[in-house]
Amino acid sequence: MKIAFLTSGGIAPCLSASIGRLTENYLNNYPNAEIIGYLNGYKGLLLGNSIYFPKTLKGKTEQFYAFGGSPIGNSRVKLKNIEDCVSKGYVKEGENPLEVAANQLVKDGVTILHTIGGDDTNTTAADLSNYLKKNNYDLTVVGLPKTVDNDVYPITQTLGAWTAAEQGALFFENVVGENTTSDRQLIIHEVMGRHCGWLTAATALEYRKRLGEMTFIPEVGVVKEKWEIHSVLLPEEDIDFDKECERLNKIMDQYDCVNVFLCEGAGLDTIVKETEKAGEEVLRDAFDHVRLDDLNPGQWFAKQLGKRLKANKVLVQKSGYFGRSAKANQQDLDLIFEVADKAVESATTGISGVVGWDEEDNNNLTCIAFGRIKGGKPFDTSQDWYRNMMQEIHAIK
Repeated sequence: MKIAFLTSGGIAPCLSASIGRLTENYLNNYPNAEIIGYLNGYKGLLLGNSIYFPKTLKGKTEQFYAFGGSPIGNSRVKLKNIEDCVSKGYVKEGENPLEVAANQLVKDGVTILHTIGGDDTNTTAADLSNYLKKNNYDLTVVGLPKTVDNDVYPITQTLGAWTAAEQGALFFENVVGENTTSDRQLIIHEVMGRHCGWLTAATALEYRKRLGEMTFIPEVGVVKEKWEIHSVLLPEEDIDFDKECERLNKIMDQYDCVNVFLCEGAGLDTIVKETEKAGEEVLRDAFDHVRLDDLNPGQWFAKQLGKRLKANKVLVQKSGYFGRSAKANQQDLDLIFEVADKAVESATTGISGVVGWDEEDNNNLTCIAFGRIKGGKPFDTSQDWYRNMMQEIHAIK
């Protein structure tokens, strides 16, 4: 039995811990198994770059839990995007990346492949598995669902998302103090989430929990309302911009500041349309996703809101890299252990798929068939915790 690990896509606070828990399982229960890790995701698989996990790691795997990022590196590579793979030198002209990757797995003698990534990573793994089976090579592929966006169907909770929310709250707890540097200050906290507002909402919830534990000094104007979140903008919610600006202007007049939590995907279609209308190019990645860092939604909203709120100073701060590169917190570690243990069980019994809590099966932990995995799951804004939070935020006067 030869096991390979591969982490792909953006990083999340679960990759190192997932690798550690998988390694612990195999070293303890399958001492004769070989383990390798492909470096920098599918790029390493295409180029045949991998590292060996020695037996000396046994008894030391808890050290993986102290780190964020991925010990074997990540990249954004889509095997079906032949042009992109050729242009980056991962394959030669005329080669099929899927075939190159499959041949490398055969050459390396891999029988179990664990992919840790989002929907793109795991559906690509399914393509590999199907390709090899058609060519009479039996490869079991078991994915672990990683994304801070928590937007993968039909998985209830993706690995690393809880930690990212907690870290985003810690980030803003420091940033919010900037509201004392000017009168009429607008702070926009831009949070990751291409199509899904879950992380923005969950970060707001975690921040307000921390806010509830603080003691304020009203005698000198240090009041809770000034440190509060005044607006949460998500892609799932229609924004009546005029009405929202009218409400926020009253808060600005009263407290000399407005604090906004903005999901980077909020208003994305409008921003893309306006950018293209102005004759500017909208850059996209290998998966044809809009490159949000280049589009910069936070700056777009800063310009629009800053003008409408007559802000004298506007600050846009992004917690994305701060949050996603953290080590997993205890809540995520518990989930990672549960998922990784099930992943090993599934892999060693020849069951391919993605392991997670299946929201279409009473949130039971199971190995979900690849065909049911897809991205773009929206955040459910009807949940009580979110509705209650928004009622409290909109009650600020």
